[in-house]
Amino acid sequence: MQPPVTLAPDQPGPLPDHTQLPDRDGAIVVNYQEHPQSNLLTESLLPRLREVYPDGQFSIGCDCGIYWRYTQPPLDGCKAPDWFLVPGVPPMLGDTFRRSYVLWQEAVKPLLVIEYVSGDGSEEHDTTPYKGKFWVYEQGIGAWFYAIFDGPRNTLEVYRLDLGRYRPVPANAAGRFLIDPLGIELGLWEGEYRGMRLPWLRAWDAATGQMLSLAEERADTAEGLLDDTRRLLSDETERAETERKRADSAEKQAATDRERADSAEGRARLLAEKLRTLGVDPEA
Repeated sequence: MQPPVTLAPDQPGPLPDHTQLPDRDGAIVVNYQEHPQSNLLTESLLPRLREVYPDGQFSIGCDCGIYWRYTQPPLDGCKAPDWFLVPGVPPMLGDTFRRSYVLWQEAVKPLLVIEYVSGDGSEEHDTTPYKGKFWVYEQGIGAWFYAIFDGPRNTLEVYRLDLGRYRPVPANAAGRFLIDPLGIELGLWEGEYRGMRLPWLRAWDAATGQMLSLAEERADTAEGLLDDTRRLLSDETERAETERKRADSAEKQAATDRERADSAEGRARLLAEKLRTLGVDPEA
């Protein structure tokens, strides 16, 4: 069962909100891939999220704290996933950016939490009660899906909450994992992003199997289609010109043939007239 939100013994009155809790723990990003990976995932998912949540009620956090249990010190009751999505909440609180996501303030659990492995993976799989990431995301925060992306080892695991426990989501034939509330599959893509050719975590449309593209990829595709259309138009124009020249040539040849026929017919008439003047029937 999920542990109840608790109040520290020396904390009288209401629990603090996101403006009263620490929004940093002094940790730094472990490697250069983490923030680009989050940007890649967010940008490619935004069009889909706007389709699924047309009212705009969803919030994405990257390296932001999720406060799930009030403790002293406060950070003992907080985890900061590399990427997470919370549905059904506004992207901002009024006109203020969230400094963190506070479960006792908003009560809506994340739909998807993602961790990027930078060590040996033990931290992301840690089931130590109240401390380990796996345990907290499963039992404390209760995120519907938990994904562990290990870029250095080119692996991806996805878990789904089932009766209060995480169960592995099986990969499909393409090696991807279904996140059905969003109509997407998570999988690995080997390609170049921001000048880095690496395995990246990406999303595919579950219905069509098409990878959700970035704006620059959509622009490249559109430019490519435009270039293809230009080439086709040029080819068709050149082909039409060739056919026109061929038709002109055929028309000129036909005119020449008509002239020759007319000339031969004229000569034949002259010869017939000459024979008649000599008293010879040309048709006899």
